[in-house]
Amino acid sequence: MARALVTGMLGFIGSHLAEKLVDEGHETYGIVRRVANRSFDVVKRVLSDVTLVTGDITDYVSVRNTMKTVNPDVVFHLAALTPVRDSFERPFEYQQANFTGTMNVAHAMLELPDPQTRRLIAASTAEVYGLQGNEPLKESLALKPTSPYAVSKAAADLYLQMMYHTYDLRCTVLRPTNSYGRKFDASFVIEYLATQMLKGEKIYIGAPDSVRDYMYVDDHVNAYLAAMKSAKSSGQVYNVGTGVGISNRKLAEMIAEKTGYDKRKVVFGSYPPGYPYRPPVSDQPSIVLDSGKIRKELGWKPEVTLSQGLGKVVSYFKGRN
Repeated sequence: MARALVTGMLGFIGSHLAEKLVDEGHETYGIVRRVANRSFDVVKRVLSDVTLVTGDITDYVSVRNTMKTVNPDVVFHLAALTPVRDSFERPFEYQQANFTGTMNVAHAMLELPDPQTRRLIAASTAEVYGLQGNEPLKESLALKPTSPYAVSKAAADLYLQMMYHTYDLRCTVLRPTNSYGRKFDASFVIEYLATQMLKGEKIYIGAPDSVRDYMYVDDHVNAYLAAMKSAKSSGQVYNVGTGVGISNRKLAEMIAEKTGYDKRKVVFGSYPPGYPYRPPVSDQPSIVLDSGKIRKELGWKPEVTLSQGLGKVVSYFKGRN
């Protein structure tokens, strides 16, 4: 069993990853930034089984001290600012958290004894590909990010690849597609649609023809575990997705059917009031990933279909109403 450190443990994927690590018997630690009124509900089930260490990934000394305290075998670096639209209003914060934060984690690992015996598995994003001509998208494509968020993640992505070749840091970069299955945040598209439709509220679909590849949270987490368990993943970049795209219009129709929502109440071509602005030219019309590499090399594949996953989301929020 490994001693695992998760940055971003109180985030969406980090909290689910922590649960899986504990269930598998790994000694699990999480970095938690000191924030007033911090909620630990996302890891409530395993809170007594994880060790939380106060730290801030934007502060190198803080990260270095955490690394030396925990002395991890494997670090899952998931901490990041993620809402794409917010990055246009807070570009400097995004670079500091996502790019500088990743540098801090990687370099702090180099200060540990025998750093080449340890593993770093880091979250990039499908957003790094930006505007491309061919789909599904392969790892070999040049990165063309179109938002401050995507630039911050692309910079971190490339930096870690450099760290592997230059410093022999055994890092793996995963580029996951859009994931869903949140229980405490309804601001992302699938959770937004499910919760609003269950309430019978008006729905806004700003880009009805945009196509995305959606992956259920359990499949996303399993990709990190597959990377941890395979030595051949070191130095590699993997797309993680279903390879099946769906338009926002069809997505809304699928969720409407599962919730019994009147589709005529959906407003297409308009965003919800107060929705953060995103320059239209930056919004990719389609992002669908080719995950053939991780399927072949690590044996990972998605197990939950979109219809099954949406059913899980709707059932969960029905139970909360």
